Amino acid sequence: MFDFTLFTLIFIAAILIILFKAVKIVPQSELMVVERLGKYHRTLDAGLNFIIPFIDQIRASFTTQEQVIDIPPQKVFTKDNVSITINGLVFLRINDARKATYEILDLKSAIAQLAQTTLRAEIGKLDLDDTLSSREQLNAALLRALDSASANWGAKVTRVEISDISVPEEVKAAMELQLRAERERRATETQAEGEKNATIAEAEGNRQKAFKEAEAIERMADAKRYEQIQISEGEQQAMILINQAMQDNPQAAEFLLAKDRIKAFEGIAASDSANKVILPYEASELIGSLSALTSILNPKGEK
Repeated sequence: MFDFTLFTLIFIAAILIILFKAVKIVPQSELMVVERLGKYHRTLDAGLNFIIPFIDQIRASFTTQEQVIDIPPQKVFTKDNVSITINGLVFLRINDARKATYEILDLKSAIAQLAQTTLRAEIGKLDLDDTLSSREQLNAALLRALDSASANWGAKVTRVEISDISVPEEVKAAMELQLRAERERRATETQAEGEKNATIAEAEGNRQKAFKEAEAIERMADAKRYEQIQISEGEQQAMILINQAMQDNPQAAEFLLAKDRIKAFEGIAASDSANKVILPYEASELIGSLSALTSILNPKGEK
């Protein structure tokens, strides 16, 4: 009876062990590679899975989360033979557990070695200045090379970042001198450009001023010419009228002469000088002028 009970307990324990080994609960974001009798059978996804105990074995387990691989610092030479130290980071995901198990022995180490090799090759194509200013190009070149290789290893490289580029102190000092000289050159060019623009602006201002002055002089000359033309035309019209009047009335000339003489005498009489004597030049002509003036002013003989 004791032996039967012991056998029963052993049988139940064996069943429980078999059931325990047959049930595989895969956590979220993980993949498990199952081999059956030493050969790849299938890949277990997240959740509840069943396998045949002692026949099926879990060969490898991978996470599908993004992983970070550190590229160790290494010394490389640029195209102009400057030694620099560079390191970076590689971000990848496992998307095919079978290839990651059977196509590569150590995925992370292979990615790191490939990144180092690609870095040396890419930096060897660039000068130091281009290397320091072309991180985006380096990241893109590394991403293309690593993504192409990792596709055969069941992984996907999502991005690559160059984290640090170290330059020797003597090279850094030379670069600082070069940058200082470049800044001084740009400052000199900027100052010269400003002075040139100021000179051009001043010359343009003087040209505009001279143009305006010439235009003003021309307009004043036009105004004076117009004034003279109008005066000449007025005098011409006056002469025409005087000639017409003289033709119509012969005594008109005597009237004009008498008028001018009277005006001259009025000027002399209005003078403050005490030494003045009014002596008609030709009394008869003056009387004649006065009679002519009286005749014109009173043509009908009115008294």
